[in-house]
Amino acid sequence: MPDIENSLGLENVGKVYRNLDVDTLIKHAVDNEGAKVSSTGALMIDTGIFTGRSPKDKFFVNQDPSNKYISWGDINQAVTKDVYEDLLTNSKKQLSNKDLYITDVYCGASLDSRKSVRFITEVAWQAHFIQNMFIVPQTKEELDNFKPDFTIYNSCKTIDKSYVSHNLHSEVYVVFNVEENCAIIGGTWYAGEMKKGVFSMMNYWLPLEGKLSMHCSANIGKDGDTALFFGLSGTGKTTLSTDPNRALIGDDEHGWDDNGIFNFEGGCYAKVINLDESSEPEIFGAIKKGAILENVIYDENGVVDYTDGSKTENTRVSYPLEHIENHTPDMKGGHPQNIIFLCADAFGVLPPVSKLTRDQAMYYFLSGYTAKVAGTERGITEPVATFSSCFGEAFLPLNPTVYAELLGKKIDKHNVNVFLVNTGWTGGPYGIGSRMSIKNTRACINGILDGSINSSEFEMLPYFNLLIPKTLSGVDTEVLNPRNTWEDKEAYDETAKKLAGMYIENFKKYLTLESEFDFTTAGPQL
Repeated sequence: MPDIENSLGLENVGKVYRNLDVDTLIKHAVDNEGAKVSSTGALMIDTGIFTGRSPKDKFFVNQDPSNKYISWGDINQAVTKDVYEDLLTNSKKQLSNKDLYITDVYCGASLDSRKSVRFITEVAWQAHFIQNMFIVPQTKEELDNFKPDFTIYNSCKTIDKSYVSHNLHSEVYVVFNVEENCAIIGGTWYAGEMKKGVFSMMNYWLPLEGKLSMHCSANIGKDGDTALFFGLSGTGKTTLSTDPNRALIGDDEHGWDDNGIFNFEGGCYAKVINLDESSEPEIFGAIKKGAILENVIYDENGVVDYTDGSKTENTRVSYPLEHIENHTPDMKGGHPQNIIFLCADAFGVLPPVSKLTRDQAMYYFLSGYTAKVAGTERGITEPVATFSSCFGEAFLPLNPTVYAELLGKKIDKHNVNVFLVNTGWTGGPYGIGSRMSIKNTRACINGILDGSINSSEFEMLPYFNLLIPKTLSGVDTEVLNPRNTWEDKEAYDETAKKLAGMYIENFKKYLTLESEFDFTTAGPQL
């Protein structure tokens, strides 16, 4: 394949393996890279010293015209074109004179919105990961006519020895050049950098085309009704969107264009720490041949101990979507009827379910709230509020208000219902109250999806001005209004004011921005 070899921009290339079948990739990983096979047939690999993303080492090249759109700051750090060129040379030097894996895939199930992405790596299991996570061309004609919209050079075996003079933070680098449609990765083997790197670029491209990119899961009912689930880690996004009565569209990244909802990916990337077959049978059953387990502990027979986090608490599995029995083969759905924002409120203040106005939807989308609980990190002795814009701030190159305003327009156009669901605490904060029961949360979700919640009588929650149902089938009536669940009503009021103040304080960063909408009027009021 001389045309591909010539297009790589490398000095010399050894063997080029393009879109190898999974069996061959597994053999290469086992024979050449120290990978093992689990007792259930999954490939087991280690990602080295980096078992998660390196957000402080992610940069965008500061150049015209993309620098006019990128929201610069701690999330989107700038690097000069000269530094990028140095790092690109460094990456290409590492990949020259090597046997390489070229993986050509699509990001986006919608033909009107998908992007073609080429990955270049010298690691077989990374090529396998890419095939799991993205949409693989199915015909020889597709591969023959494949022209990448974006190329990623993954030179994980090299580092930036000149990072100090380059004004970078470490020897690791993940750099995106929007104008040249290229990204380079060095110093980290963690495959999630490739997955989230492409997601970041989709979050750049699509909104500029008037399409909404989203960090959410999605499923579809038997009658064709689509639902979206937004939520940060620990809120139940994956669990609640995996429903035996509804087909999974995808578990993490989606787009919303004129045709409806579509998955960006062709697979799932799930945490497996403390994975239990009885509580998450779908994920457990997906860990078979074709799946890749990262950084897990296993015995001499390849039996994995999912409770062992001695390498990392971020043990993961990647697998193609077809490993989930109840999924949509085309990975698409119509325009959503319902959007659900999930939060785990450890203050015990928010109701188990509340219905949002269009303006509130934009506000709570921009806030992206959940809470960490005591004991999860050193020094945390009481609940700590966490806000991540659009439930995925780490992957948003544009200002978060761009995504919020797009969401508002789509809600208006398609008459979408939006709800806030608290999967956190009730009857008091963490340490006093109790976690919301799965029974009540599932009943709230069912009431949303079958539409029965819309016929409920609603009342207003003070401070937050949220509409909460007085009754809902399957939900214990006493928990619907969170104030009623607290023995000490004055303590509830004080805690509610405290959380409302946290929302208001977090939102101050948006007050100086020019926008079509005054977001603050839809938020908590004190």
